[in-house]
Order: sequence, then structure tokens, then C-alpha cells
Amino acid sequence: MGKRGREALGQVPLFSHLSPRHLRRLADSTNEVRYMPGASIVKEGEPGDRFYVIVEGQAKVLNRAGKVVNRLLPGDFFGEISLLDGGARTATVVSETPMTMLELTRSAFRKVLAEEPGVAVKLLEYAAAMLRRLERPVRG
Repeated sequence: MGKRGREALGQVPLFSHLSPRHLRRLADSTNEVRYMPGASIVKEGEPGDRFYVIVEGQAKVLNRAGKVVNRLLPGDFFGEISLLDGGARTATVVSETPMTMLELTRSAFRKVLAEEPGVAVKLLEYAAAMLRRLERPVRG
């Protein structure tokens, strides 16, 4: 995906603080995947090992009751929690239109982290900043 892949990953908050070189390395580790309308991309409760960035198309996010709780459009992403911890999916995502996405597998991501320690450091700094924001006392 080249430049388009780097730009798409650079818009993801988890990766937005990475250098252009590190974004290129991550983008080179992605695959372009396509889904037809009605395809289940991920299912709540199933093990997760892939992260997605939507390049083209639209998907819906369903709760356990099958109710639509969100819609995802180009530039949106999902699967970052499973990418980091390999745990179960927290939602179901179904394509509503033909879709093109960048897919980053957990194994490819872990390989980048092993080969590029600077990426791991930036991700830890991002995670620490998120925790700090969550721990700030609410002032009224």
C-alpha cells in the first residue's frame, strides 16, 4: 500500500507518534484485504490476532443482541486491543459495503517490535500517557 498505508496508519492514535521510518516498517508488514457486503470480519468473544484500518467502504459494529452500536468509515480502525494482548474480541464487525482494509497480524506486529525497539518504546509512552489521562482526578 506504500504511501497510502503509511498515511492510514499515521492517523491511528496508537501509531500517530511514530517516525516516518517506523510507520513505513509497519505499513510494509500489512496486507490489503477485501470483504464483500455482509461479511463477518470479527466476532465478539473470538480470539483476536488482527488489527484493521478501513481504506474504503463501511462496516457496522454490533452488540451482543445484534443491535448496531456504531458505523465505521474510511480512516476508522478496530482490533488494536487484540493486537496488543491477543485477547478476545470486544465487538462484532460486519461489512455493509465492499471494503478494502489494511490488516496487521499480531505476529507481524510482534516481529516489527522485536526488530524495531524504538516502536515498542513509542507505544509504551503512548500507553503511559493514556493511563495518566485516565487516572487524573475529575475536578468539578
